[in-house]
Amino acid sequence: MIVSNRLPVDHVSGEGKDAVWRTSPGGLVAALEPVMRERDGVWIGWPGMPDVELEPFKADGIELVPIPLSADEVRDYYEGFSNDTLWPLYHDVISTPAYHREWWEAYQRVNRRFADAALAVAAPNAIVWVHDYQLQLVPKMLRDARPDLIIGFFNHIPFPPYGIYSQLPWRRQIIDGLLGADVIGFQRVADAGNFARAVRRLHGYETRANLISVPLDETQAEMTLRHQATARRGQPVRTVLARPFPISIDAQEYQKLAADPYIRARAQEIRQELGNPRVLMLGVDRLDYTKGIRHRMKAFGELLEEGLISAEDVALVQVASPSRERVDAYAQLRDEVEITVSRINGDFSQLGHAAIHYLHQGYPREEMVALYLAADVMLVTALRDGMNLVAKEYVASRIDQDGVLILSEFAGASDELRQALLVNPHDIDGLKSAIVHAIRMPQRERMRRMRALRKRVLTHDVQRWSATFLDALVRADHHDPANHIDIPRRTVAPLDYGGD
Repeated sequence: MIVSNRLPVDHVSGEGKDAVWRTSPGGLVAALEPVMRERDGVWIGWPGMPDVELEPFKADGIELVPIPLSADEVRDYYEGFSNDTLWPLYHDVISTPAYHREWWEAYQRVNRRFADAALAVAAPNAIVWVHDYQLQLVPKMLRDARPDLIIGFFNHIPFPPYGIYSQLPWRRQIIDGLLGADVIGFQRVADAGNFARAVRRLHGYETRANLISVPLDETQAEMTLRHQATARRGQPVRTVLARPFPISIDAQEYQKLAADPYIRARAQEIRQELGNPRVLMLGVDRLDYTKGIRHRMKAFGELLEEGLISAEDVALVQVASPSRERVDAYAQLRDEVEITVSRINGDFSQLGHAAIHYLHQGYPREEMVALYLAADVMLVTALRDGMNLVAKEYVASRIDQDGVLILSEFAGASDELRQALLVNPHDIDGLKSAIVHAIRMPQRERMRRMRALRKRVLTHDVQRWSATFLDALVRADHHDPANHIDIPRRTVAPLDYGGD
């Protein structure tokens, strides 16, 4: 069973039994579809439309259980607590989180609805894989009701250091919710370490390598049939595995698209439409304050101002797909980005050669692969990112073994893609130097770096990610050394804070 905020389908047309649904694009769906079909899987999630109640239905061989959300719940649970409280908090408070008790109440209520839906259809000993920050309370809700379930949780975004996480008024409840899982997956070693430290600070539970010992009372111990051990002082505990499982993409699919003659011709057409610049640079992001779009444009504008590049020779295409536009911080970001684009273009564009081509819209995967093939330099300058799959999509698409990836060290992908030009996006001078280096890089060095990047992405694809997580989840012995990645630890007594 998969439990995620959204179902893996988008509504196209029609209502009720006549409704037409289309499978959502994305690596998670591609990775899990075969497993779900093989194991008679069920996917639980919101269908994306407020104030709509739908009966369970089947799409592409997968049973789907829609969870209804009212317009008020979309505002308070999703746009509010999930995206205006947790999202900025977990991304290093780049934007100030808002803490509202009514949002928290909606978050609890909706998490309970998701958990109840899973419990209603879960077979004995079912495997339940819960996804992402919108549903962090669900694992404990499932555990309390059904100790027989095998429960996994994967956090797709960063988990912050304790000094930041401790700002959350409901920090203890979130930690308890996550500890209901048997396996908790994170994108990076640092994220898993931050979580373990939060557990020690708030509860004082023993953590060893990637294992967390959660004490059980007598009733819980009697109900818990799996993974039960005895602590040193004789108290029964349940062992939770918390470790990194870096997510990836369907690399073979991107390779296949990149070899399509139509898409390759479209890549050449894109360059012609842009005036055949000597160097084409590309940024592809959701319009989000975590993506470092403003930093990227500041560096690009200064290079134009200093005469190190010109609009005739170097063009930047920035695809900024719409995102959470009803949240104030996102509306403000759009205004700032568009003002910056207008200023740079007004100052430096030439007839027939715009400095920045700004596209505030989403594109199908085929068009994105054409853009990846057309671009000489890919700019990924996130200020904080759990992984950033765009970096991996660019690499997988470069079947010509060419192109340069400039990658923020604050994106999870930087742990794996070491042959990229790694940058600190806050260091504008360093970012400018990396751009100049990428433009001037000899082809031999470009190809050497790209071959190494492609080897990593093609080997560690999304199918391997899902298989690795599920293998860890069904492994009976969490003490298996294969599950261990060392995380620095300190033994810290729990702190007693009021209001948690």
